[in-house]
This record gives sequence, structure tokens and C-alpha cells, in this order.
Amino acid sequence: MHEMVKGGNVGLASLSEDTGSLMVSLGWSSASGDGDADVSVLLLDAGGKVRSDADFYFYNNPAAADGSVQLLGKTPTANGSEDRVSLDLTAVPDEVERLVVAASQYGTGRFGQLDDLRVTVADRTGEALLGFSIADAGEESAFIFGELYRRAGEWKFRAVGQGYETGLAGLATDFGISVDEEEDPAPADEEEPEETEAQPADGAATATATAAGTPETAVDAGPVVIPAPSAAAPVAVPAQPSGPDPVPARQPRGPRTAKKKITLPKVAKKSLAENDNWRQARLFPAPTLKSDREREMRATSVLLAVMAQVPEFGRRLTAGFGAPAGRMQTFTEVTLPNGDTPRRPDGVIRVERAGKLWTALVETKTNGNSLKSEQVQDYMDIAARRGYETVITLSNDVALEGSPLVEVKTDGRRKHKVSLWHLSWAEVAHQAQLLIRHEGVGNAAHAWLLQELLHYLHHENSGCHGFQNMGPAWVPVRNGIETETLCQGDERAVAVVESWERLIRQVCLRLGGELGQKVLPVQRAKRGTDQASRRAELADRLCEEGRLTAELRIDTTPGILAITADLRTGKLRTSIEVPAPEQGYPLSWAKRLVRQLAEAPADLHVETLVEGNRGPRGTLERLRPEPGDLLPKDGVPIAGFRLSLFKSMGSTRGNAESGFIRSVDEAVDRFYASVVAHLTQSGGPERRPARRAAAAGTAEAAVAG
Repeated sequence: MHEMVKGGNVGLASLSEDTGSLMVSLGWSSASGDGDADVSVLLLDAGGKVRSDADFYFYNNPAAADGSVQLLGKTPTANGSEDRVSLDLTAVPDEVERLVVAASQYGTGRFGQLDDLRVTVADRTGEALLGFSIADAGEESAFIFGELYRRAGEWKFRAVGQGYETGLAGLATDFGISVDEEEDPAPADEEEPEETEAQPADGAATATATAAGTPETAVDAGPVVIPAPSAAAPVAVPAQPSGPDPVPARQPRGPRTAKKKITLPKVAKKSLAENDNWRQARLFPAPTLKSDREREMRATSVLLAVMAQVPEFGRRLTAGFGAPAGRMQTFTEVTLPNGDTPRRPDGVIRVERAGKLWTALVETKTNGNSLKSEQVQDYMDIAARRGYETVITLSNDVALEGSPLVEVKTDGRRKHKVSLWHLSWAEVAHQAQLLIRHEGVGNAAHAWLLQELLHYLHHENSGCHGFQNMGPAWVPVRNGIETETLCQGDERAVAVVESWERLIRQVCLRLGGELGQKVLPVQRAKRGTDQASRRAELADRLCEEGRLTAELRIDTTPGILAITADLRTGKLRTSIEVPAPEQGYPLSWAKRLVRQLAEAPADLHVETLVEGNRGPRGTLERLRPEPGDLLPKDGVPIAGFRLSLFKSMGSTRGNAESGFIRSVDEAVDRFYASVVAHLTQSGGPERRPARRAAAAGTAEAAVAG
């Protein structure tokens, strides 16, 4: 990979023979686990300005109609998160000379609070071509990481590293975007009030960019409003004038923050069945499935059919694998020649755009069946010979960085390269849930199809329930911890750590789909530590302490949700640390916290966090009549409060009623619904600025440990 320095440039053709489609990844990490940013892309003409506001792609306008730009969203990494952008340079209009790739933080966030700021560019196969790291970030709230530009018919990349203290609005203004600094929601259409999108209620500078018109004719979308990603307020329909005065002509409606979307109502319609024994007819029946082969064939056909019929869903699942935006067709049980023994992959996905085909072979497993290396290797070889781009494996397992599910060999002598990707059934359900419950799809029929897909995936006979088994090492490791015979360096402990990480990633997917928010695992490790070394260190800690730990970062929550599984005591602990408010008195903080937890379980443990030693603690039942018991007797400063719930964990390794995996799911669900949600709904205690948080670093580090 070509490493670049600030201001340097390089021609893409010198790095790869296939640079028509690129994957640009912007990454960062945060020691506290709560730092984040959002990527944006601007298309500029020869004058260095956008042709119209529609050339501005950000979290509220994530895709170009011609497929040239697609924001793919965030994925967790070892130390933070990575925001990815798919660029199809062959689809970029001729009048566009530059593509600027930037990122911004909202609120009081600054890039100086983030670590490991880096941009990488990979070709269609996933091979990294170049990288550029930014080490001088400070008070900037927006940053241009790099730009792609044409020079003598060739695309080149320049490492920019330029920051803006004025945020996304300042960056956008520099390139000709009309930014509305005022909180002025567009009026709703009187005839279609239900289509009006909510506008932000806070005072942040906002801009809306909606691609207007058709792919052939783009229209200036008007002023752009950049909303804060999380805050929104309802838009009132303007009252019509009364009396004989004529109604003034309707003003042109400004761009909406998103296209019209349809989501399913949270409350189910009343059933017309005579009694509860009647079962509603389903598009994808599952009760008759008997064998694993039947389950694999049915699951593959159901999923691929829905992907082809619901464009938003199909694009969501394939964009991360390098597929272009185009017409999709899917096939099952396709026979492909392979010497004397033809092969039949479970499915094939083909996407056509501008006369070019992108093809992926699909290998599916259900229940606890694992992928077979030799089978996947055959498909990789077939794909390479036939010029296909990708092989996608699909199973209940969850892929981890640095721990591949199957080992395959790549023939470096072949000019055509094939990428290998893995998709979990949990990820499929997560994306379907996001679309039909939170983000919306194009019409009601598409929403119904996704609902039927979800019902099928959740059926006990489908075999598509996600990660459900901690593996063969779970029972020996747990017994070894109980008898204190498990030694550091035991490979079985590493296998348990990997299973634990897979479970946590699945918890994040499930919880994020239900909430409609980003839920990411937080991994605290020294910079530069590889995944194998990090897991070996965690395995040694498991052997010594007998505990598995994890942290989840959830958007809009006031802290990090921590999970601890103590294998010695058989207890699960879910907890969250709430920072002390910036203003007020300690007694008022304690009273407010107890009021916020009015509906929380009586056995909730509340602990006051103070620097250097342990603070007062007690159950919520005891503290409700006397919140002042949370105050330290010696008057030492309070850094915050820790809220914890305890639960017995399952004894078996699977997902049965008595299983460990189910007990973790139930513990997280109960803690979020009964504790965290109340803190979120009420806004939670005010966050302390970075300077105050740094002062409490010792206490927070002690808690993290």
C-alpha cells in the first residue's frame, strides 16, 4: 500500500489496473469510546464549486442517482469505527473535475479529541491502494481528508488534511453550497402533511441536500439545510387564512431532508381471527421445513428474492461488497462448470449498470452448520475463471477482524481478483428492521415484503437465528475457571474470547435494529496492537480474573453500556456511568437522578463515583426516600454515578431457555428498557466539557479497568 504525506498526490493507474470502482474508508478512534464523525463527499466543477446543492452528499443525502457516490455508513473496528464511501469513477459526469472527501463532527466535538485519523482507498476487490494519516488535528470540527481529481484523462488522489473550525456548514460554504443558518423548517404540503420530514429543533447550523430530478436531468435543489443527526422536531402545517380574502399563492416548497419513506406502524392492526389459534397466512411458510438442506435452499431463495424486489434492501446488503447501484437479478441453484464435477452455489447475484455486470456467488449455511473451506475455495476459483467479482458467504456466524471463518488461497498469478465477504443472518435481520421500522422504504408492498422476511428469519424452523452457540471450548473453560485449573496461554480461552466478541457484535446489531440507532462495540487497546495479540491478552485476563467484559456505545445515551460476565459467580452485570452535571449542587444531582429512575427496578444498584476511593452506594429501593445518602460524607468532588443491574447467567453454551447467550440478550434488553431508556428520554444529566472530563480521567480509568 502506498503511504502518502500531506500535500502529496499519486495517479491511481500506477497503483492498480482496476480503479473504476473504489472504496474510500475514513477511520478514527477515541480513548473514551464516544467520539464519532460523519463522512461527506462534494462533486466540484472546473471552477472548484458544486454545480448545484445536489452535488453535496452527506448523512441526509447519502447516494447519487447515477451510482457515482454511495455513503455506506459505519462499521466497527478494533479501536473505533470506520465510515465507508463507494465511488464509481466511470459514472462521474464529465463536467465534474474533483471529488472532495471530508468528515465532520456535530455539537461540541473536535477532531483533536479523536485518534488515528486516517483515510484509505481500495479497489473493487478490496485491496488497499493508498493510505494517508492525519496527525495534526486540533480544534477543527470538519476536515478534508483527501480529494480525487482528473488530470490529463487520469484520476489522481491528493492527500489534503485541511481542517475547518466552522464545521460542516463552513466547509460546504467554501464550495458554493447555500447554507441556511436559521432554524426555518420548510412548510408542509397542505395536501400531503404526512410526507413532511421533521427538521432539527436545536440551534445548530443545518443544511438539506436532496438530489432533485431524474438521473438524466438534475435540478438545483435550492438552499441546503444540514440537520443535526439526532435531534428533530415536528413541523406544523401552516394555517390557511379565513374570510373572503383570496388565499395567497403557495410558495415553492423547499427540499425535504429525505425522500418520502414508508415504515410499518409500531402497533399491530386488530386481528379479524375468531380466536388465537388461527394463524395468519404467510408468504414464506417455515413450519414444514425438516432438513438442513431444505432450510438452506428456502432461506437462500427467500432472501435473494426479497433483495431483488426491494431495491433499498438489496442495495443496502450489496453496496458494502463493491456492487454498483443498478438493476439487480438473483438466482438459486445455478450449475457452473468445474472440471469433471460441476458446482452449484446456493445463489448468484447479478447487478447491471451501464451495460456492465457485477456478479457474486453466494454460499449459505443455516442452523449450526459451519462453512467449509474447500467448498468456498472452489467458488473462489470458479469466480476467478469466469470473471466474477465476489463470493459471499452467509451463515449464523459473525465475522471478526483478524479471525476469518474460512481459510482460502488466492492465486497471485491471476490478473482477475475475487473478493471474499461474509454476511451474518443477524446483519440481514438488522438491515430489514432498520428499513421497515425506522428509515423507511419506497412503498407499502416493500415494507410488507421485509416484514414477511423478518417473520421467516425469526421462525424457529428457519435456521437463521444468528450466533447461537459459544462453541466447544465454552464448557471446559467455564469448568476450568470454577476449579481454578485454567492456565494462561490456553487456546480454549482464546476461542471463548472470540465467541464472546461475536455475541457482543450480534447484540449490537439486534439492539441497533430495534432502536433505530447506531450501536457499536468499544474495544480499548493500545495503538498498533493486532487482533491476535489483543485477544490473547484478553484470554489471559479471563484465565486470571474469570470475567468476560464488553462495552457498547449507543447513540443518544449519556454513557457507555458495560457488560460483565463473571464465570466464577455465575452473574451478569450490566451498567452505565452517568457523568455529573456541569452546574448545580450534588444534592440536586442525586434527587434528579432518582426522579429519572422512578420506573427502574428496585434492585438497581447506584454508586457515586469519586476520585481515589469508592463512594457511597445502595439499591434504588433504599435510596428513593433518601437521595442524599449518595453524597460523600467528606465532601469530595463527585465525578458521576454508576448504575448496575445483576442477573444470573445461563449454564449452557447455547441459546436455549437456560443458555448463556439468551441470558446476555435478556440482561441487555432489561437494562436498556428499564434504566438507560429513561436517562435518554429525559435527556440525561448534562455532559461535562472535555476539560472537566479530563479531570475525572483517573476515576473513569479505574472504572474501565
